[in-house]
Amino acid sequence: MSEPAPATSALAASSTAPLEQGATAAPRLTAVDTFRGLTIMEVVAHHTSGMALRHAEAGSLAHELLLILNRTLHFAVPAFVFLSAVVLTRSLLKKFDLRRYFTRRVTRGAWPYVLWSALYAVWYVVTTQRPPEQLTDPERWSFWLLYGKASFHLYFLLVALEVYLLLPLLLPLARRRPSIGVMLGLGAAVQLGMYFLNREVLTLQFPASTVLWYLLPVLTGIGVGARLDEFPAWWRRRLPWLLGALAVVFALYLPTAVGNLKGEPTVPLHYNALNWGYSILVALTLLGAAYAWQERRPQGGGRLRRAIATLGTVSLPIYLIHPALLQLLEYGVGLPSGGPLSLALTVTLSFLTALLIPMLVGRLLLGTRLGLFIFGR
Repeated sequence: MSEPAPATSALAASSTAPLEQGATAAPRLTAVDTFRGLTIMEVVAHHTSGMALRHAEAGSLAHELLLILNRTLHFAVPAFVFLSAVVLTRSLLKKFDLRRYFTRRVTRGAWPYVLWSALYAVWYVVTTQRPPEQLTDPERWSFWLLYGKASFHLYFLLVALEVYLLLPLLLPLARRRPSIGVMLGLGAAVQLGMYFLNREVLTLQFPASTVLWYLLPVLTGIGVGARLDEFPAWWRRRLPWLLGALAVVFALYLPTAVGNLKGEPTVPLHYNALNWGYSILVALTLLGAAYAWQERRPQGGGRLRRAIATLGTVSLPIYLIHPALLQLLEYGVGLPSGGPLSLALTVTLSFLTALLIPMLVGRLLLGTRLGLFIFGR
């Protein structure tokens, strides 16, 4: 059974990047919006748990649980890269206008990256996290912009720009409509090959800040995007295998990832391979679940799904703004000392603040000239 026609048309009308949703968005909330909403909630929860780890007593039960939560939620960037490949492949296969494509990529990708790199560079100086002289250091600016290091989360926008450049080159492959399974296997092989190429030849300083570290989600996304009408049925047939593989990989990934976060010796190949496998299996599972959820309520009903999908329509503002809010709460307001319950309550309130305030900003500016200037859409 192929995907319902309404969902297909809604996706075709939706924006063409995982963190985008402009004034021309589909008139109703789609499975893609739901995926974005689930993933942006994961991003904020992941960063909030990282903040909480700095205030939990090392070795305590709360600290161990936060370690597990933090590593379990460590899949956002590959998931968003995967969705970029899915939606852009779908769009490019329908019509590829080279000039329009790259014009939109500049306005929706390059400009927000440069603007928010500058804003966060100033933010870190104003909040005394960096010395003021860095703002007038050309080498520092070069480092920030070339590696996405103006703030810890902005490297994703740099990776997204590289995905935008790569996808048109892979369009001939997408036009052949390879099977999703073949692209998943090809992506795994290419990703491992790139790991060894980087280790032996390229030796990039920050490989995870380049698209080369996300070729598995890119190639798998191309496979899904080329056969998106068939994806919900493919997902239903293979759900037991996906869940089984996810359970096995997660059981191997979690202790390795937690140990790595603790600073314990970790074999880089093992850690990266497990991280890649875990991330792509979560992305495939979440996208299929989003479509299944939409099929159950094809008219967009259900308060919870509407709320999550609404978050997805403003996922870029949330992504860009929430780190500053978390830093303000941690260093400006200060986290109160206390036991695990006090910490849990504070962390929960911090999560909701960092999620909902940017959501309100994004909704207020959605489709406005100011929103276009600040967020590129």
